[in-house]
Amino acid sequence: MKVSLKVLFLFGLVLACGVVSYAEDAAADAAVAPDYNGFNDAEVASLKSGEEKHEFQAEVGRLMDIIINSLYSNREIFLRELISNAADALDKIRYHSLTDASVLGDGEQGNLEIKISFDMETRLLTIRDTGVGMTKKGLMENLGIVAKSGTTEFVKAAAAGSDPLALIGQFGVGFYSVYLVADVVTVVSKNNDDEQYVWTSNAQNTYTISKDPRGNTLGRGTSITLKLKEDGDEFLDRERLEKIIGRYSEFINFPIYLELVEYREREIPDDEVSEDDAEVAKEVSEDGDELASEEEEDTPKEPKMKKITEVNKSWKRVNDVKAIWTRKPKDISTEEYDSFYKSLSKDQGGMMNHIHFQAEGEISFKAIMYIPKEAPKDLYTKFYEKSSALKLYVRRVLINDKFDDFLPRYMNFIKGIVDSEDLPLNVSRETLAQSKILKVMSKKLIRKVLELLNKMADDSKRAQEMEEEAVKKMQQKDEEGASDDEEATEEEEEEEKPADLYPAFWKQFGKSIKLGLLDDRGNRAKLSKLLRYETSKSEGEFISLQDYVDRMKDKQKLIYFGTGESGDVIKKHPALEKLIQLDYEVIYMADPIDEYVVQSLTDFEGVKFVNIAKEGLTFEGETKNRMKKLTEEFKALTDHLKVVYGEHIEKVVVSNRISKSPCVLVSGQYGWTANMERIMRAQALQSQSEDTIKTSVKRILEINPFHPVIKAMKAKVDEAGDALDDDAMKDVANLLLDSAMLASGFHIRDQLDFSHRIRRLISTSLNLDPNAEAEKEPEGDDPDEEPAEEEAAEEASEEASEEASVVEDDDAEMERLVKEEQSKQNPPQASPRSHEDHEEL
Repeated sequence: MKVSLKVLFLFGLVLACGVVSYAEDAAADAAVAPDYNGFNDAEVASLKSGEEKHEFQAEVGRLMDIIINSLYSNREIFLRELISNAADALDKIRYHSLTDASVLGDGEQGNLEIKISFDMETRLLTIRDTGVGMTKKGLMENLGIVAKSGTTEFVKAAAAGSDPLALIGQFGVGFYSVYLVADVVTVVSKNNDDEQYVWTSNAQNTYTISKDPRGNTLGRGTSITLKLKEDGDEFLDRERLEKIIGRYSEFINFPIYLELVEYREREIPDDEVSEDDAEVAKEVSEDGDELASEEEEDTPKEPKMKKITEVNKSWKRVNDVKAIWTRKPKDISTEEYDSFYKSLSKDQGGMMNHIHFQAEGEISFKAIMYIPKEAPKDLYTKFYEKSSALKLYVRRVLINDKFDDFLPRYMNFIKGIVDSEDLPLNVSRETLAQSKILKVMSKKLIRKVLELLNKMADDSKRAQEMEEEAVKKMQQKDEEGASDDEEATEEEEEEEKPADLYPAFWKQFGKSIKLGLLDDRGNRAKLSKLLRYETSKSEGEFISLQDYVDRMKDKQKLIYFGTGESGDVIKKHPALEKLIQLDYEVIYMADPIDEYVVQSLTDFEGVKFVNIAKEGLTFEGETKNRMKKLTEEFKALTDHLKVVYGEHIEKVVVSNRISKSPCVLVSGQYGWTANMERIMRAQALQSQSEDTIKTSVKRILEINPFHPVIKAMKAKVDEAGDALDDDAMKDVANLLLDSAMLASGFHIRDQLDFSHRIRRLISTSLNLDPNAEAEKEPEGDDPDEEPAEEEAAEEASEEASEEASVVEDDDAEMERLVKEEQSKQNPPQASPRSHEDHEEL
């Protein structure tokens, strides 16, 4: 068996396998002189004069083993390959019918379809199509020559006639995937130009081909029957086959039918038993025995029944969903898009928005991409797993349903399909060959997603503006009144209002945009416009950075933001006091990932970000001389506090950012904020040691020179000078720091010392000695109370006497009842009365 040099050269690149050339290719190659590298001209001439030409040799059995066992990663892929080949055959006959309608024929063969059936008893699986079929020569070339692609030859012929038809089959090895599951394969094929032939092989070095003795049973087309291996039972299960077909071939152009076999039991008259009864009756009458009575003759006898099993066969179409991406977007309704999304993603929640486009240029492809209404629960917990965002199709045949090379990982919320007819597939057609085409497609897809998101954001902004305008007009109408024409105009504007979808998108997928800012440097500017945050002036609404910049104060040159566990926590941060007083707007960043976002996004359209909880905060109109004067005035207090705090605080300075609180704790310019420290402490797999935290957290205490507490401390320090060594003063200083740490969101240094200082402060405020200990429990007798033993004994005695009295009462009652019963049974006799008694009576 000879093997194509072109295709086996591909195997040399992909599989490092030797090849054997076709005779026609060898003749062409003979004209090409070999290139002897490393030899001089004389040596090359000598080599050429004595060279001998030979063909490459390949062991066909070994080559088949490589194709079958090394080319495909999944056994079920064989069904996709056979259906794809069948679809190609159907495409070919349809192509021929464009110029000659008679090639389709009449009856069942005129229906372009694929049918799949199986028999569990014989372990046979059959795939039947009504395509173009193969002649005897076609069977020998397409199935007898390894890697000979009939589709490729067909496309070349069509291309020569300037026809744009392109089919998926191009390598000619897909058919041999059947040996992943089958021991023997039988192919029956009928072409309009030849008789019906049977081809069979068991994947060894030989195959057989012969004329079908049954004649033309197919009409036209090909039937492939697989004798499944012992471990191929799963492919004899209807549900399993339906699932595989639905996964890989759901959008094939032609209908795919799966045979349904139903077994039903029902009762029918048992004819054999009835005939036996008639014979017995006849024999009895002939012998002169008594016949049945007239009543018995008149009474109809119920026939004897027997159970039979009926086999009902029918065909079920398994690819009902249409490939709507092949149609024009203007011809598809929103309901159709939503229905297709549900069938594609199995998400019954529906879509939020979609984009449908066709790209042309260096490579042509079609795509539909969806944004779901709700984010999956595991969207971010499984963020680094393989994405299933886009499904890759080639001519509506699934190549990979977890292809994550098109979209970056932060766009894993996108669902959809990409379909092309000229993608550079590898030999197994399970993925794309790496090339610059992948990068081109990826850029186009990313750009389209960002355009969709920007359009959603713009539409939401426009919808909000129109709503505000409508409210103003309504207020104006209430004041002045409006005519019917004006009301009609307002209704028309209301109908044209764009969809306000972006707030819902941000709520579900806002974290993905932030992840994109960290991963996608090339699109950072576009992604930054999609960010939304709550601010001190947004009244609970989320606004864009562009909105913030547009309403900045005239002389404001910085974007102020604060980070924290939640928006409510940030609102109470002491560092906001001066900013709010000066009417500056502050962005609240309450998401843990925001700490990383602002490190990556240092500015927005040239306006830099400033963290309100870090040192170096300045305001417009602030004079340096004033701050310098205050710093010199409070130098003694700041030096004293630095000595008290030691290494816990980097420095103590006079603050310009607080107006109500006595002090605030901020971070160094390159240190962790309180929120960042909280995040790092919460890392389960990256527990930070205290030494690391001390190195990373640069705490700076800023004091308010106008606060009464700070003034009082300054006065005491100025009065005592260097001789100040007051424990109470140290406690006040430490409590001041601890309160600032709590208010600023930092972790308390030593919680036990903090509680001791609080108790000492409580004792001092109550005029008690802070070092006084709790009184011991008094020993000896209390004159007002009896000893515990005597009290217990007395209680026990009282309980015993109470129980005894209860028992005595119960006994007396029982004795009385017994006497009454006896008196009833033996009434007293009347005694004889004396004479005196009679007289007395």
